[in-house]
Amino acid sequence: MKIMLPVAGKGTRLRPHTQTKAKSLVRVAGKTVLEHIISRLGHFTEAEFIFITDENGGQIRAFMEEQFPMLSCRYVVQKEQKGPAHAVSLAAPFIENGDDLLIVFNDTIFDTDLSRIHRLCDGCDGLIYSKEVEDYQRFGVNVVRDGFITAMVEKPDLPVSKLAQVGMYYLKDAADFMQYLNQSIQDGDMVKGEYYLPSVFMRMIQDGRTFRAPEIDAWLDCGKPETLLETNSYLLAGRHHVHGSSIDSVLIKPVHIEKGAVVRGSILGPNVSVAAGSVIEASIIRNSIINGKSIVRNMILQNSILGDAVNLISSARRMNIGDHSSIELQGG
Repeated sequence: MKIMLPVAGKGTRLRPHTQTKAKSLVRVAGKTVLEHIISRLGHFTEAEFIFITDENGGQIRAFMEEQFPMLSCRYVVQKEQKGPAHAVSLAAPFIENGDDLLIVFNDTIFDTDLSRIHRLCDGCDGLIYSKEVEDYQRFGVNVVRDGFITAMVEKPDLPVSKLAQVGMYYLKDAADFMQYLNQSIQDGDMVKGEYYLPSVFMRMIQDGRTFRAPEIDAWLDCGKPETLLETNSYLLAGRHHVHGSSIDSVLIKPVHIEKGAVVRGSILGPNVSVAAGSVIEASIIRNSIINGKSIVRNMILQNSILGDAVNLISSARRMNIGDHSSIELQGG
């Protein structure tokens, strides 16, 4: 099997956290997004991993060599940003007859049992993983009849389907898929200057290829700050881990404190993750992500994300307040 991970997106919705790092290396619930994804692909240790990167590809390579040295990895640079289908097409030279292919985009962390992938694909040509959503107008959706996808609609006005495509695809015949993909690009199937995969799949469906749309258990968006914090809360649920030091502090479950982090005289939680090398002192923090080697002192934080090596230091206030006063100190 070949497993392709297109990680070349700029992550503009996550700035400033993606100004200096690849968006798949942003941390959530004690791990990078990429680490969460790779750990969910543990059934395929014999597969070759193909990363489609941008100029931050060196960061991805260094991370994989350090964290997953046992995996066979290849790195291809997307020099022009021409959309997700164009990114996938760059792997064509490394696809051989007989290969099957799993494509996983890195904006989302998924929860599903991938050990069932071959059983789910029995009797069809591929799987386009989906999740039923209420706000279907925001997504490309799969229209399913008698268990097979018959159409794909981008951001439908009417509820033709609520099965949103989640950015994970399995192709039983990777070489056949690549031929259709390359033909789509040659024919200029672009939307607003970019190439997308649904037009490729629709070509295949029209020629008699069949696809199912299995639902995943959870679809965890990591593409913007507010959804990153929601994903942090989801992943921390029931997973209270304190590997670092907690001194004279109150920890409200769930909290994840990595080894090498120090929390002193503070109240943390719920839903707070603190990376290695960080020091939290005399602070109250909830629903937040504190990345590595940061210092937080005398602060009250909620719904916050701090990058690496941040110094956020305040001081205690002195007040002389008379009777019947009402004082509100609101954060931004």
